[in-house]
Amino acid sequence: MKLLGLTARKRIEELEELVERLRLEIEEFHRRRSQLENEIQDLRNERDKLRGERDRLRRELDLARRAAKRQAAPFSKGEPKGNPRKPGRKPGAEYGRKAHRAVPLQVDEELDAFLPDACPGCGGEIDHQRVEEQYQSEIVRKTRVIRFRVHVGTCVDCGARVQGRHERQTSDALGAAASQLGPEALALATVLNKGIGIPFGKTAEVLERAFELRVTPGGLSQAIARMGTSCEPTYEALKQHVRTSLSVTMDESGWRAAATLWWLWVAVTAEVTVYGILPGRGFQEAATLIGPDFEGFLIHDGWKVYYQFMRAFHQSCQRHLINRCDRMLLDATPGGAVFPSRVKALLLKGMDLRDRHEEGTVSDHGLRVAIGRLESGMECLLDHTYRLPDNQRLANHLIHEFDHLFTYLKCPGLEATNYRGEQAIRPAAVIRKVWGGNRTTNGAHTQEVMMSVLRTSRQQGKDPVPLLVDLLCRRSPCVLDLLPSRAPPN
Repeated sequence: MKLLGLTARKRIEELEELVERLRLEIEEFHRRRSQLENEIQDLRNERDKLRGERDRLRRELDLARRAAKRQAAPFSKGEPKGNPRKPGRKPGAEYGRKAHRAVPLQVDEELDAFLPDACPGCGGEIDHQRVEEQYQSEIVRKTRVIRFRVHVGTCVDCGARVQGRHERQTSDALGAAASQLGPEALALATVLNKGIGIPFGKTAEVLERAFELRVTPGGLSQAIARMGTSCEPTYEALKQHVRTSLSVTMDESGWRAAATLWWLWVAVTAEVTVYGILPGRGFQEAATLIGPDFEGFLIHDGWKVYYQFMRAFHQSCQRHLINRCDRMLLDATPGGAVFPSRVKALLLKGMDLRDRHEEGTVSDHGLRVAIGRLESGMECLLDHTYRLPDNQRLANHLIHEFDHLFTYLKCPGLEATNYRGEQAIRPAAVIRKVWGGNRTTNGAHTQEVMMSVLRTSRQQGKDPVPLLVDLLCRRSPCVLDLLPSRAPPN
């Protein structure tokens, strides 16, 4: 019995030791777990910090890329180089093609530069040998004031008031409005303001300094608004021409009108450009320019609104897609770069195929076969689900654009990019950066009308000043000679 008691006590002591060991191990476990939890929390904090740093760097990179693509001031490209290259052309064979100012075809005045009576150096007699010619093109800083003696009378039969009008008059206004700007001055002011983008105040300063013609900015604004009203029939005719064109390129950008965000739209053909400054960026605004039932080829950057033109044949801009691939490749990992690089290769292959077909090295049959291979290759790329979000977004976009990627190959002669729209937007964007937009909606309408007339005249190689002068001198508005003649159907 005593032996059993000793054995039981020993067993109890062993159990107590085991319990104590387990207690110590549990305490160690809790301590270790607490330490691991702290380490996990530290890692999470570090992860969040790194994510924030990553997002900040991405924003800075995006801002840097945007700054590099600015179309107007500021022009800064960062810190100047420590050892910049010497400006100007390189001497010797690297100078390039040499050119000089051409001799004028018309001479308005001829002057003689006679020899001096004696040599300026020693006072000796001078032997006359030959006569050389030099030409100098000069402007005349002179404002001509014309006074029209307007004869006023009354009809003997009906008693109506009748007044005469000279062919060089631009208005029948008399009395307080009898002093006006001439058509040449107003046409030049319109080109400076609406075409080049010089603000009203500086346009008035140019007229005063260059031609001694004093005019207020407010007076210019009102006169150019009347010019816009005179050009209204031409603007409507240009819009009608665009609506019935075979191929139109469209683009849009932000604009300010009456201190609110509006949108600048543009529709361009090979010979006509029509602008629209409208309050929205939707289908209704786009249809204002080309009509809701446009049935031609519509070239654009893939903005979803353009696909609401259900009757049009669409061409998605290849350059926008290639640029998107280039941006993705800048930050992509080796694995993530495979998809955008293959997409870019197919798009460039299509552009090369177009060039070779135009050169005659690829036949029409070969072109059709190559188009099938291009579409098959693109379809294989899009028949996958991609792990990276950027790649999947590009794939989804290409799936939506698939039927409109190679329209330019199926219809030879069609542009593959919306470069016409981009080129038309660029000068307007420079104007926007200079003075922001228009203060009123009426000013925005004048802006869209005059930019359309001036841009179209430039496309066709016509001087807009004589056109506007002729328009101003007419008694009633007319359509300017800017509508291209259409070829008769076969």
